[in-house]
Amino acid sequence: MCPMKKLLTMGLAVCMVIFQTACSGSGTGENPGEEAANASVEGNGGKHLNFSCYNYSNSMDPVTNVNSSWCGVRYGVMECLFRFNENVEVETALCDSYETADFKTWILHIREGVRFSNGNMVTPAVVKESLDRLYQAEADKTGNSTPSQYVTFESIAADDQAGTVTLVCTNVTPNLPGILAYPWYAVVDTRVIDTQVVGTGPYYVTRLEENSTIDFAKNPYYWDGEVPYDTYRAYLTTDDQGTAKAMALQSGDVDLVENVVTASDLEAFRKDPAYYVSTTAGVRLGNTYFNYHGVLENEALRQAIQYAVDDETLCQVTVAGLYTAGCSVLPSSLPYGYEKLTDPFTFQVDKAKEVLDAAGIVDGDGDGYRELQGQPIDLNYLAYSSRNLTDFAQAVAISLEAIGIKCTVTVQDYDTALANQSNGNFDLITSNATVVPTGDPTGFLGNFYSGNSQAYGYYANAAYDAAYEELLGVTDRERQQELILLLQQILIDDAATLVHGYYNSTMVSAVDRVTGADIAPMDYYWITTNIAPAQ
Repeated sequence: MCPMKKLLTMGLAVCMVIFQTACSGSGTGENPGEEAANASVEGNGGKHLNFSCYNYSNSMDPVTNVNSSWCGVRYGVMECLFRFNENVEVETALCDSYETADFKTWILHIREGVRFSNGNMVTPAVVKESLDRLYQAEADKTGNSTPSQYVTFESIAADDQAGTVTLVCTNVTPNLPGILAYPWYAVVDTRVIDTQVVGTGPYYVTRLEENSTIDFAKNPYYWDGEVPYDTYRAYLTTDDQGTAKAMALQSGDVDLVENVVTASDLEAFRKDPAYYVSTTAGVRLGNTYFNYHGVLENEALRQAIQYAVDDETLCQVTVAGLYTAGCSVLPSSLPYGYEKLTDPFTFQVDKAKEVLDAAGIVDGDGDGYRELQGQPIDLNYLAYSSRNLTDFAQAVAISLEAIGIKCTVTVQDYDTALANQSNGNFDLITSNATVVPTGDPTGFLGNFYSGNSQAYGYYANAAYDAAYEELLGVTDRERQQELILLLQQILIDDAATLVHGYYNSTMVSAVDRVTGADIAPMDYYWITTNIAPAQ
């Protein structure tokens, strides 16, 4: 049985958004809703929402990086060919039907009559161009998105007359609809992408003030039902504890906030009938990646770090229960055999010291810190401030100090941390990520596959690679489960990554002003048409 293990991680980033305007049906560039949108934002009429959220990226272009694509979907600006429901089941969206005989060639029918928010039609040709652009940007290294991590294609063909896009995958890909629901694959209007990011979502951007606010207006062409608000404004914050958001909601400056992560604030909201707190658990992992192109290639050092950290205390005390402790990269709430796993690295400080001593990692010069092969150890621990991850990083550093391992924590904005991670400029780096990004964990488990792991610390294990390669092509559900269990246990036994715990996402709203504000398990979706005025 695997004692539930947790630790720390983090996630800071600065968020910006690319300006976009809705145009008339003829695509002339006129904006029929902008005047009304601006008037409503100033309080002169129309149904308006004030929303406060953490600032994650400086772009909404899917090619820029992971967070930029998420922002576009979270803000209700972009949509994918498929989407996930509240049960993390994939459903059709811009694609309304599909067929495959061999899980390699897929024929997707593009929903008819859908327009981008500028009035331009969504056609199979544009869908193809949107996908082509995403992969070309990866090949050209003009962005940090890596869609090939999930799927690559031998060919992408569009037939506007038939209304279809035919995708021929490089390999058998049983979960292609789930993959295409990932925000990287959001469909953008390639005809205007050089100047604007335009999607098909219920809202579009009318104005932005960097690192402060973004104004949105109703997409007059939205295809999937009534859009509840004429306008909304997003107030952006870099406060990873959510204190600023909580204060804004309590003062009435905003109607809705995402992820208040201060326990006392959440408890106050839960006790006050004036507020509705929506909580969902189980799909986000907080962990720290190790860089294997450095001192953490040493297995004894990694094992000692695992022994040295008291995960239960970190999760229950340090971050006041906002994470659930665990030992695996896949949360205990998901159906992937967590109860069958064994954790050999339960919290034991004396055992950590014993492992280091036996490996010759000792304090040879008497300065209080251990050396590896005669060289002083000073772990470069990068953190970005989000979802209590800086709290975890500082706590881990203190834990390592207790066993004679020096560790320097540096908090950076998300984009800087991501660049350093991609370039391997770290020993440890925190992370908070959805582990079923495509509806199953295959994509996330690919972070540890040697063919992908260069962006995650260069982990490599031949047994892991063999099992992962088999998982990519297997269609039998029972065998999938066996392989997913095996992959989890290999990572645990290898001390491959420092698992902190599983994050509980929240959304809080004022009940007299907002209804339908439930946080989705797949937190790609924040502002949806379910969120509406209370009266």
